[in-house]
Amino acid sequence: MKLLKLILLYLFLISSAQADTIYELIKIPNLEIYNLKTENKLRYLNAKQAFTIGVDNNINCFKSSKQDLDKKYKIIEKNLNRYSQNFLKKINLKYIVMCEDLSISGINTAGIPDNVMKTLIVDIKFNDRYFERVLHHEVFHIINDSFKGIFNEQIWSSFNPKEFNYAECSTCTKKIGLETYSKTAGFITEYSQSTASEDMAEVFSHLMCGNLPATVDPILQKKIEYIKKGLLKIDENFIL
Repeated sequence: MKLLKLILLYLFLISSAQADTIYELIKIPNLEIYNLKTENKLRYLNAKQAFTIGVDNNINCFKSSKQDLDKKYKIIEKNLNRYSQNFLKKINLKYIVMCEDLSISGINTAGIPDNVMKTLIVDIKFNDRYFERVLHHEVFHIINDSFKGIFNEQIWSSFNPKEFNYAECSTCTKKIGLETYSKTAGFITEYSQSTASEDMAEVFSHLMCGNLPATVDPILQKKIEYIKKGLLKIDENFIL
């Protein structure tokens, strides 16, 4: 029994030391290790307590129950296993932080990507209907931030009708709907009409989840081909 206690203590100390090391890398406090042994070397962490981060302390997220974490982890891992270790290294993504009620400046959000810190924070309580699609949406923001030259917003915007203009920011508009249009007119969801980067992320997420509308209009088709070509420039082995 004494030996077992010593082993458990040793494992606890090792885990705590690893969590502290990761904190030094990504600067998010109050985390603990959920799983480090994954196929593509993604490192999964979860909030053991609520945390507040950001230059203005404007990002907040809260602890989830083990039951909720275990349930959503299976979904997250299944989707993120679509990305190879090589691809993840190229786009600068290494850490997945799981928590709930994620918000930035008081506005709830599904995820917060940070390619500099190689981190994606995920709200595991985000709407189940869109949860899997949102994971790929947020991964695309990591991709886009790492390869601005490949996914050029001016080129993308030129696909749209001349009279159309995106909003200045994704929170500067009321176009937030995530329902997939059955009839497209250059856009796949209402949210895709907010900004060019959100439009790209929406197209990418639909491609990854295989739920494009049955009929795709010529403008949307150009966008789809642009995303596909861009991904192959990053990794010629990338599979949608």
